[in-house]
Amino acid sequence: MWGRHGESCELSHLAITRLLAGGPTLVPMGIGRLTAGGSDGNERLTTVAGIVLLVLLAALGVTIVRIGPLIWEHLFIGLLLLGPVALKLASTGYRFVRYYTRNPVYLRKGPPPAYLRVLGPAVVLSTVVVFASGVALLLAGTSARSTLFPIHKFSFFVWLAVTGLHVLGHLPDVLPVVSGGWRIDRAGTLVRPDPLARPEPLRSGRAGRAFALTAAIALGLALALVLVPQYGPWLHYHHHVLAGR
Repeated sequence: MWGRHGESCELSHLAITRLLAGGPTLVPMGIGRLTAGGSDGNERLTTVAGIVLLVLLAALGVTIVRIGPLIWEHLFIGLLLLGPVALKLASTGYRFVRYYTRNPVYLRKGPPPAYLRVLGPAVVLSTVVVFASGVALLLAGTSARSTLFPIHKFSFFVWLAVTGLHVLGHLPDVLPVVSGGWRIDRAGTLVRPDPLARPEPLRSGRAGRAFALTAAIALGLALALVLVPQYGPWLHYHHHVLAGR
């Protein structure tokens, strides 16, 4: 609890003032633990969300190779991906906004490399198109296959190409996360992690990142389960119509 009403107003005013100035804000301890982490925490959240996406996309790729017998799994994983995809777009978009609104913390962090900034709009646009067209296909049913499927298929190949380049550009960020802190320096030497060198914001923001990632996966899982009844026409189409040709 904040205490007396006057103290609450004073703290709120100070928090808003510091927020507008780009400095640290005073927030209740519970909220602070969820939102802490700064630019390093944002980068770690983006990286972890990307790793989750890679795992799910690998599973989705298997269903694409055998789309007939695995159409149910294809639809389920595609919907499950929506939560982590939204989280990844939100975290990268947040960094974009904070940097270009001249936030001091994100200015010190600096922008991504130039080639990743060039790829960024293509990655975002193709991601939106491929997933939006997929959901539209699911909801519209097989009658929309002739109109929506070409869009879904073409956008998938575009998305695969630009996302592949995007992932390659972020491999140096992924290695320390999946290897427990091991990294490759500029000389190409494998560097051992130093547990004492871990930034305090990165430690303090773990709860918020875990909550965001769990919520994103739960959202995708909920959508995939709620829309299971919509799978029916596509299951019939692949198991009976295509199989009978």
